[in-house]
Amino acid sequence: MKKRAVMLILAAAVCTLLFGCKKEEPVVESNPEPVIQMTEPEKEKEPEPVAEEPAEEEEEEVNPGFYRSELTNEWIEEGLKNQRPIAAMVDNESTALPHFGVNDCDIVYEMTNSHANGGITRLMCIIKDWGKIEQLGSIRSVRPTNLQLAPEYGAVVCHDGGPFYIDIFLKNDFVKHFSGTFSRVNNGKSREFTEYILSGDLEKNFKNTGITTEYDQYYQGGQHFNFASEKKPVDLSEKSDSKTAEAIDLPFEHNKSKLRYDDASGKYLYSEYGSAHVDGKTGEQTSFKNVFLLSAEMQVFDKNGYMMFITSPVSGREGYYCTGGKAVPITWSNSDDISYTRYFDKDGNELKINTGHTYIAIIPEGDYPNLVIE
Repeated sequence: MKKRAVMLILAAAVCTLLFGCKKEEPVVESNPEPVIQMTEPEKEKEPEPVAEEPAEEEEEEVNPGFYRSELTNEWIEEGLKNQRPIAAMVDNESTALPHFGVNDCDIVYEMTNSHANGGITRLMCIIKDWGKIEQLGSIRSVRPTNLQLAPEYGAVVCHDGGPFYIDIFLKNDFVKHFSGTFSRVNNGKSREFTEYILSGDLEKNFKNTGITTEYDQYYQGGQHFNFASEKKPVDLSEKSDSKTAEAIDLPFEHNKSKLRYDDASGKYLYSEYGSAHVDGKTGEQTSFKNVFLLSAEMQVFDKNGYMMFITSPVSGREGYYCTGGKAVPITWSNSDDISYTRYFDKDGNELKINTGHTYIAIIPEGDYPNLVIE
């Protein structure tokens, strides 16, 4: 089994790629590849945990025909248990709004997509039950960061091209992807905003590529997060280091993402560009039970905006976990691209999170001090 962790150390010489927030970037094969360092995955060294309390008995011991999702801990159909998720690259420019299908996704990453243009962000939407997709997107290009993150979920990345910086990552056996093979929707916008995953698109892609719809040998198995029992959910107000987190302003200058805690639903409501983020499919505002705010090192490739975050191997990076209107400081670590990212509290115990959908923001470490949590 080949397991390789890839980290870009130095940027390539300034390339001639044109960068724009509304046009896809051509792949320029004549440019030299960036200098890279190939390393074998190292076993992650985590803090020694404090003795844990005895495992709590799950309130629902049996639910025939269903199992606890490894991504949300919600009950989903047993037949989905071995099905691998997809990770869809969704354009987050204002012209791409409204998004469709984002509210159906189990985990939504938002991260800076360029060090130019006010730090414009892009979404990576992970969904286990992709067979229910009617319309998801719009779909846009991928970056190296996403090709580091998606393998830990066993997910197939769905995108439309990308800069030549992704090429070395696509050579990894554990990176699976579909590129530019989805449907076009006549929505009155320019072509770069018209590509969506529609019903049947994924089935065709799996069939045509031979990529298995089930988890392969690289998948680590088990629950992706350390979920608390629904019988005794996480209550951060009981933590000595918790703080109020009813209003979260992300330091994303371009779209000014915000999360506001809604006590009635017990979820965080997502907004950007000064308005509620409403799913074009459901007409409902996007919401999350769990929120992770993570500081990450950013590697700049060139002056045109190309960059990536280093998400593995990393150890002891700063962050916050928010749920129920409260936040606690955490650290996060990952040993290689196929290992799960792990989250720890101030005592070095693996963090427990609540059942439900999760939002994860990856923030440049230089902008992280500008994060507002109130």
